[in-house]
Amino acid sequence: MELLGAATVVLLVCVACLLSIAAWKGRSGKGKMPPGPAPLPILGNVLQVKPKDLAKTLQKLSEEYGPVFTVHLGSDPVVVLYGHDVVKEALIDRADEFAARGHMPLGDRANNGLGIIFSNNEEWLQVRRFALTTLRNFGMGKRSIEERIHEETEHLLEEINKTKGAPFDPTFKLSCAISNIICSIVFGRRYDYKDKKFLALMNNMNNIFEMMNSHWGQEKDNPNSSFHMKNLITSTFDLFIAGTETTSTTVRYGLLLLLKYPKIQEKVQEEIDRVVGRSRKPCVADRPQMPYTDAVVHEIQRFISLIPLSVPRAVTKDLRFREYVIPKGTTIYPVLTSVLHDSKEFPNPHEFNPGHFLNENGTFRKSEFFVPFSAGKRICPGEGLARMEIFLLVAIILQNFTLKPVVDTQELSITPTLSGTGNVPPVYQLCAIPR
Repeated sequence: MELLGAATVVLLVCVACLLSIAAWKGRSGKGKMPPGPAPLPILGNVLQVKPKDLAKTLQKLSEEYGPVFTVHLGSDPVVVLYGHDVVKEALIDRADEFAARGHMPLGDRANNGLGIIFSNNEEWLQVRRFALTTLRNFGMGKRSIEERIHEETEHLLEEINKTKGAPFDPTFKLSCAISNIICSIVFGRRYDYKDKKFLALMNNMNNIFEMMNSHWGQEKDNPNSSFHMKNLITSTFDLFIAGTETTSTTVRYGLLLLLKYPKIQEKVQEEIDRVVGRSRKPCVADRPQMPYTDAVVHEIQRFISLIPLSVPRAVTKDLRFREYVIPKGTTIYPVLTSVLHDSKEFPNPHEFNPGHFLNENGTFRKSEFFVPFSAGKRICPGEGLARMEIFLLVAIILQNFTLKPVVDTQELSITPTLSGTGNVPPVYQLCAIPR
């Protein structure tokens, strides 16, 4: 009886798999959904898609199925866009059709469809416009923001000086510095790195709501308004999270790469000394005269590909894309790594080489393949602030310190700790020697 029962289970599983594969074949192909590996019932493509190394998995699948293909994450189909041309076609050339935010369980639970990052439809457009206008009013893209960054770097340099050349993990200090820049914009003040409230804020972002001392809307009598308190708080939370973690992680990863390649660090310092000197801090206005430093900052962002898959999109209607039909609401993964690591645009893309952004005469070379902030209508609203912060922090730190690794550079790993959605640098320590 036990053998009979086991055989029955095996038979049912086989039948379910065959039915699933038959259904999949009927849904994919020209004039239908893009092709992809056959999914298992409920489990989807768990055998082909490795969550801990999702970007590399998708690269291999693109080699087999082409630049537009379908994978099943569980029972849900996801269309993957792989390569510069197809990503550009979707996010820029057909921006409106790919402007919706794709399904992401973590974001749905945390934000309930509110805020900027995970919201959709007219509410998203209104809140995004409001956020951009408010940030501009607060000085984003203007000298006043640069002054806030300069003010915070003074405190960061003090904290680094306290190490007196001893090894330390830069994670906490960089996170505090970047968080304080956002605090100065959103709350109108910065916090001491040992301040209890600030430490609570760093450990639990929900505490930012308790510190808000002003109301952002007068529209409580309008039931259809996007500007109700819960949405505005969630939008502030989005700006704070996005403006802290991504930038501080990028700078932290960048310092690791400069430890790994000390000759690149030396060339940046030589340019800083030649263009800026030591009597004042580097400014955004110096950037055109600092092509090598600019190239290094761009190469850091290109090489690490911080958000390799971007935040998922969705199509707003049934649409024909190339030779396929994608149903309304289908989640879309535009793989940013496939653009940032394109070997035709960036020779030897897996090598850290600032020459990727330099012309033969040493001038800075722009590239439309530089998409670390995504592209189209869902491009990061804080791109301008982040680019300014990364450039200034890297330049100011190297103006004042030479960074030394604790271990031999050959032993220093620059391989990211991979997750499904982000590349995070391995934990490391460094010594900052005053110049």
